[in-house]
Amino acid sequence: MRYVRPVSATQSTPPPDPGADPRPVPGQDPRTQWALTLAVIVVGALTIRPMGISGQGLAVAVLFVLNSAALLARALPENRVPPRVALTWLTLGIALAAALLGVSGSGTSYLFAYFLAGHIGYRLDTGRALTLAATCSLLCTGVLYFHLGPGDPELPWVLGLTTGVPVVVGILNRTQRQAVRSALSAAESAERAARAEARTAVLTERGRIARDVHDVLAHSLAGINMQLELADALLDTGDLAKVREANDKAHSLVKESLKQAQWTVHALREDALPLLESLTAMIESAGHHDALTVTGTVREPTAQVTQGLLRIAQEALTNAARHAPGGRVAVELTFSAASITLRVRNRPAARAVTPGVGSGMGLIGMRERVALLGGSVGAGPVTEGRDQGGWQVEAVIPG
Repeated sequence: MRYVRPVSATQSTPPPDPGADPRPVPGQDPRTQWALTLAVIVVGALTIRPMGISGQGLAVAVLFVLNSAALLARALPENRVPPRVALTWLTLGIALAAALLGVSGSGTSYLFAYFLAGHIGYRLDTGRALTLAATCSLLCTGVLYFHLGPGDPELPWVLGLTTGVPVVVGILNRTQRQAVRSALSAAESAERAARAEARTAVLTERGRIARDVHDVLAHSLAGINMQLELADALLDTGDLAKVREANDKAHSLVKESLKQAQWTVHALREDALPLLESLTAMIESAGHHDALTVTGTVREPTAQVTQGLLRIAQEALTNAARHAPGGRVAVELTFSAASITLRVRNRPAARAVTPGVGSGMGLIGMRERVALLGGSVGAGPVTEGRDQGGWQVEAVIPG
């Protein structure tokens, strides 16, 4: 049996109330229960005799009304009847059924005992149900065998033994009900887990898109803004050649931004990009020629690894252009048996740094990308060698 209810990833589900379970259970249709209960009462009213306002007829009438009330109580929801109250009510019910069986002179009084015994199996746990059903059989058998009342002389005492048998049907119904509810609960738990997983996937994808948007917009716009600010500052000096140079650089950054937008589209579509060709084009478009060094046996990694390496290189190159303009940049790509290492190192600035404000998300984005790929990344100043005073970014990604 499957219980499926389509729900969006952002929709929340209230916790289930253990005290109420409005779901219908197979074999326990309330309309069927009401129909059977009313049928027993109507048949009893038409057949059970004597009924009157005095003597034996009064006793039969009172017991008939009490038995009918006990039988009608079957329709009460389980969550509204505490277990102790249910045990008391059903115990009194079988006692009343046995009494009606002994007092009535004819008719179908035994039906009350049968239906109550069946409900005992459904309402109580197995141990108590079997005990109470056995008590019902013994009471009815004793009433008929020892003729403890006027009774119906045509009813054999063996009939009393069978009054507890319907408890088996009740137990089977209860077992089926519990199995169905367990299946429904398991399905709802699986649904909640699937919804949580879907929400996690949505948040992960949002984070991925946010990183890609940051890489394209923040980097490109920051570079273009720096060149335009430089051109604006040069206008006061009257050096049109440098103004034109800054303007041309801004145009080249716009073209580069378009390329980066294409890379982002490829990434969102999970299209495969060639790592070496894309990295070389990125480095050269940033104004650094012959800056890439490749060691190890070159191989084409997965699209996710390729995209991660390209985005890290883009972040490092943009930061180098922003914080160390004019400084030489060296990029190393190392292939080992188990991983790929990307190292981007820049020397100190060769010309004045134009103040600017970054988004602050660059290094965070790099760490998130590498963490998703199971690798590591480090960034910090270069403290020795010919690049001392510069900055280095190093990422190691399995693949």
